[in-house]
Amino acid sequence: MAMAFKMATTAMCLTDECKSYFMAMKWKKVHRYIVFKIDEKSREVTVDKVGGAGEGYADLAASLPNDDCRYAVFDFDFVTVDNCRKSKIFFIAWSVSSFFPPNFGLVD
Repeated sequence: MAMAFKMATTAMCLTDECKSYFMAMKWKKVHRYIVFKIDEKSREVTVDKVGGAGEGYADLAASLPNDDCRYAVFDFDFVTVDNCRKSKIFFIAWSVSSFFPPNFGLVD
């Protein structure tokens, strides 16, 4: 017997500000990181904080709240063993443990 599952669909929109900050980070290397938050009322993803080009991962970690969830992108520069300069953009989903019950995801 085939089972049909009904999936919930919610439209989440990115603001133009999110797109322009990300493109400036990706192509112009103006920002080191961008922290995004979801505005529940308007169902939009908005920019919460932006890190300058001289900031690092410690600055990103310090900018994340202790009491709320956020999304972030971080532009990580590194040098390979062949002495080539590279850059990778990482997507980070930040959530604090207080948002989940103690046994969330654990199976007995």
